[in-house]
Amino acid sequence: QVQLVESGGGLVQAGGSLRLSCAASGRTFSSYFMAWFRQAPGKEREFVAAISWRGGSTYYTDSVKGRFTISRDNAKNTMYLQMNSLKPEDTAVYACAATTVVTGTRRPSSYDYWGQGTQVTVSS
Repeated sequence: QVQLVESGGGLVQAGGSLRLSCAASGRTFSSYFMAWFRQAPGKEREFVAAISWRGGSTYYTDSVKGRFTISRDNAKNTMYLQMNSLKPEDTAVYACAATTVVTGTRRPSSYDYWGQGTQVTVSS
């Protein structure tokens, strides 16, 4: 098992930046394929980005391409999401997720472990 804890959320003006972190404890972090999802009020959980076990492959939803960067540091058991040029529509609770076997990179049901989430609010 792995425990995931997010941090780094907050309130930022449109055009600003935030960096989210997802700290993992438990089983070897490099065993997990990792992802970020977000959920805005009244909306379904949405895939944001994912990264492979050693970071060699990354995946993004179209709306964040060129603005967000996912990365991981297996030595520090931590994954990151650098968010630049933030927009009000990026406002959501962001949660990290982990799985050892990928059955669908962008499907929430593919992930076995979840953090509690961190709020990101972008003001216009």
